[in-house]
Amino acid sequence: MKAEPILGLLVVIFAAGWMIFLSYRKKSSEGRATFRRITAINRLRSAVGLSVEDGSRVHISLGNGDLNEASNPSGLAGVDTLQRIGQLSSASDQPPVCTSGNGGFTLLSKDVLRMVAGETQSTEMFDADHGRMAGATPFAYVLGTLEVMNEPAVRTNVFMGSYGAEVGFLTTAAEENGAFTLAASDSIVAQSVFLATAREVMLGEELYAVPAYLVHRSSHVASLKTQDLLRLIISGALLLGLLLKLAGIA
Repeated sequence: MKAEPILGLLVVIFAAGWMIFLSYRKKSSEGRATFRRITAINRLRSAVGLSVEDGSRVHISLGNGDLNEASNPSGLAGVDTLQRIGQLSSASDQPPVCTSGNGGFTLLSKDVLRMVAGETQSTEMFDADHGRMAGATPFAYVLGTLEVMNEPAVRTNVFMGSYGAEVGFLTTAAEENGAFTLAASDSIVAQSVFLATAREVMLGEELYAVPAYLVHRSSHVASLKTQDLLRLIISGALLLGLLLKLAGIA
């Protein structure tokens, strides 16, 4: 058996174990987490708060990635963000609406909205249609999502998921409507489009930090700390390899 799969498995086991340890460690010994300031997330929190005050609605787009494919982590981060935004806007009479291009993500979004309604004792505001399947193909998804975005009540759009170049139609429409837009994706193509068309863009692993920044919970803080640790380990390994190569050691 090759060494690479074994090494990868060990990294996964280590990361999972470290996250579990940090998640269940007592708060008294954990201390208060200090996060790097990300302006886009601060503005998102302000936009969500404003939506509660003026009675507008937040739209969360999960993209058209498949739940069973490798691109699903970005969509799952979007689902988690939907939950946090639902909690933050629980006092509003306009619950968030979520669109996706995959049946699995649609069911997840409906379940999350139902759970948030139960947690915040606002079940009378729950509507299963707020978790919508906008379209099964990329451009069908764009057309279905545009219909939601053009609703007068929607004043904030959050794009978090897997997209192609077609997402430019959505971000451009959001800017033309004067809505606040935050966009993030694991796709390099989508990130390029976002930089040209969206107001607030998050690059790289910032996508997976959004839920932790919106609501500070032990599991999300543990995830961020684990990411930082893995980055340090990788950087150290690269530096060590460079030094060994310069020293002539194979």
